[in-house]
Amino acid sequence: MITSEQHEKLRGWFAGRLPDDLFESLEVTVDREEITVVGRIPEPGLAEGASDAEKEAAAQARIQEFRERTRDDRVAVAREAEHRFGKKVSWGVECGGERALFTHIAAPVMTRLRQPERQVLDTLIAAGVARSRSDALAWCVRLVQRHADDWLTELRDSLEHVQRVRAQGPDATPRDATPDEE
Repeated sequence: MITSEQHEKLRGWFAGRLPDDLFESLEVTVDREEITVVGRIPEPGLAEGASDAEKEAAAQARIQEFRERTRDDRVAVAREAEHRFGKKVSWGVECGGERALFTHIAAPVMTRLRQPERQVLDTLIAAGVARSRSDALAWCVRLVQRHADDWLTELRDSLEHVQRVRAQGPDATPRDATPDEE
């Protein structure tokens, strides 16, 4: 988990490194393995009264065009960021209410579950909600994420406060000290 200041610096780096006209706005999310950069791109111009199907198809086409046209530039920035920050970089866009992630990692997570917890996953598989226990567990995480967003935000804020307090502890490196003075 990173602090708000570290996140702001990361977002600032991408905002400064990317061409000004690439995205209308920028969202940067980071975890232990990956940095995900999602930018808003302009919606295609459509005739007034266009159907929902037409809007969706136009947005999907705009997303695909953007992905192909900007691939080389995004790869160059990603390589630089991966070297600088030590994490993989994934890209995505939002356009006309559509959100698309291009390439992003799926990190394996090992866990031990007791029988009642496994039965929950197996029920989701039997009901056709998921194809495997892995899919079922990911579905459960998305469900919790959707319904507990406020609680998770408060928890993340609390963890950030703990990190700041730890940084001020007796083992903290003084901000003004150089490596030779330590």
